[in-house]
Amino acid sequence: MRLLISFAALFLSVVLLQLGSGGIAPLDAISGLELGFSRGEIGLLGSAHFVGFFIGCWWAPRVMGQVGLSRAFAAFTAAGTIGIMAHMMIVDPWAWAGMRVLSGFCVAGCYTIIESWLQAKVTNETRGRAMGTYRVVDIGGSLAAQLIIGVLEPASYVAYNLLAIVCCAALLPLTLTRATQPAIPEAPRLRPTLAWARSPLAAVGVVVAGLTTASFRMVGPVYGVEVGLSTDQIAGFLAAFVLGGALCQYPAGWAADRYDRRWVLIGLSVMAVAATVGTSLLTGLGSSGTAVIAASAVIGFSTFPVYSVSTAHAHDFAMDHERVELSAALMFLYALGAIAAPYTSSLLIDAMGPAAMLWFMSGAHVALIVFGLIRMRARPAPTEERTPYIYAPRTSFQIGRLLRSLREQKR
Repeated sequence: MRLLISFAALFLSVVLLQLGSGGIAPLDAISGLELGFSRGEIGLLGSAHFVGFFIGCWWAPRVMGQVGLSRAFAAFTAAGTIGIMAHMMIVDPWAWAGMRVLSGFCVAGCYTIIESWLQAKVTNETRGRAMGTYRVVDIGGSLAAQLIIGVLEPASYVAYNLLAIVCCAALLPLTLTRATQPAIPEAPRLRPTLAWARSPLAAVGVVVAGLTTASFRMVGPVYGVEVGLSTDQIAGFLAAFVLGGALCQYPAGWAADRYDRRWVLIGLSVMAVAATVGTSLLTGLGSSGTAVIAASAVIGFSTFPVYSVSTAHAHDFAMDHERVELSAALMFLYALGAIAAPYTSSLLIDAMGPAAMLWFMSGAHVALIVFGLIRMRARPAPTEERTPYIYAPRTSFQIGRLLRSLREQKR
């Protein structure tokens, strides 16, 4: 309880940040369709978010070093709030894309600061509990952010204003906390080739994770509208995806710690192919919204753990001093996949119909299956003691610092 109270300001800021910035993606997609944006333009908004996310991950440590954590947090939150509030003032897809860059920039910057603060305050005795609580809070906020669109009116100034107010409210807990600000952490050096050097399969795995999860979360609302789901059902469709991903963390971790992680990745990908193809068939046969929502939970169950299993596999081949830079390299590759995915998926939907998004996701996992089988012939599984499976949030480059100590502690 003391641990929870000591980090209460940080965790409350996480929830408010998730509600404000996390709700903008589905609201933008539904609003864009109502305002006459093309599917490609809506996909561009999702890609723009991840462009801003990458810029924020890279730039946040430098801003923190110049102005301090609280001021940097205020600056990033202000950027995100401006990006949300300006939507109904300038109704143009390219302008909205610029606003979504600000939103992604805000998310990455704020998470960098929150995770730097956590890293400085936790000890080896409290790290496991702190990270466990942090993951629950983060996933809970993400789940609520998907559900909130069920009560927001698309293309409405009031809806965007409410999200902006919630995002701005994330300023209050962290900037008013009386806790002493920690020292500014050194920014990790970004070496994308390190991920490929340690594990080509892990590098491909995190790219596939970016392609699939970003496609679903950013373009999923378009798919829902195209197949006839109501706004409430779209909210459930997206929330079920997040919930399925959360529920899979324990069984995926159990399997990844006991069996060859390459087989676990292949098994998850086989399940993902079956789930995406099955969902496409369900909607093609005119199944009920409930069945489609249940199918999205299975997609989340099979795709969410791919990133964490891939990172665990990469760390099996890394030295302790490489872990922070390796985590940053893996997240960079994830961001590349996430930048490309929404725009590509939306263009496919425009050309071939809503099922094209699911077939795109399925194709990415087929490629991962084939590459996994090839890599299994290239070298054997590690025989020495492996790093433990750890759910790895895709939040900032600083998460590698939090997880490095946890991996070493559990070995």
